[in-house]
Amino acid sequence: MDSAPLLDLVTVPAPSGLIEPARDERHVLDIHLGDPVQVSCSIDSRERRGLQTHGSFCVVPAGVTGRWIFERPAGALLVRLMPSLFQETADAMGLGSRGGELVPSIHVRDPHIERIGWMLQAEDHDAYPGGRLFADSLALALAARLLALQSRNGASKSNRALPPRRLRNVLEYIEAHLDEDLTLAELATVAGFSLSHFKPLFKQAVGRPVHRYVLERRVERARVLLLEGKRSMIEIAVEAGFAHPSHMARCMRRVLGRSPSQVRTLASPVHLG
Repeated sequence: MDSAPLLDLVTVPAPSGLIEPARDERHVLDIHLGDPVQVSCSIDSRERRGLQTHGSFCVVPAGVTGRWIFERPAGALLVRLMPSLFQETADAMGLGSRGGELVPSIHVRDPHIERIGWMLQAEDHDAYPGGRLFADSLALALAARLLALQSRNGASKSNRALPPRRLRNVLEYIEAHLDEDLTLAELATVAGFSLSHFKPLFKQAVGRPVHRYVLERRVERARVLLLEGKRSMIEIAVEAGFAHPSHMARCMRRVLGRSPSQVRTLASPVHLG
């Protein structure tokens, strides 16, 4: 199973003067990088001039053009998201048939958006060690937060639950494909739910987000293989689904509080709690 990425991102320079990017068929989140700078911005019919600071952002909906005038050079992190993701997220939030339509926003500050943006930037910088699953999870979180910011209704709770049989199918699928670059879309397909419904239903059923569950299962597989002592660190990292041995070591320290070499010397196994 495969699907198009829910987002992509790129860091771009913003030279002084006028900038008029080409129209994009994705929603674009433009996060300011660097020192404060005076910027005049126009998106659709909205215009604003002010001081743009590190982490402030603009939202440019799909098919909408914008123009910026920078007093001096700056930089930007551009996060481009699939429009279909927003309608699925709006449906899961109970926002109605038009709830997934983004509106332009200029010079906005929100700590949740910033945190997600910096996590995405770190993943991109490290060549996505968390894989598509983590990036997809961040894309969903970003879509939900953007919709919540522009909606007075916010998110509504759902009474739906992940049936035990479907949950079992997903868990078995994860175990059988731990060494692959899993995506939320394929796990949602296995569960028989839309992507946006699957993510909260899985967390409700298992007690942790799907990307965290997969990470812990990979750590557990690596722990077992380390205790067997038959494979090299590179072989274990690949078989457990990690990007490389250092990624495996970082995750094992986070989950178990021990390095792979420390785990290998243990006389008795350490179980995830």
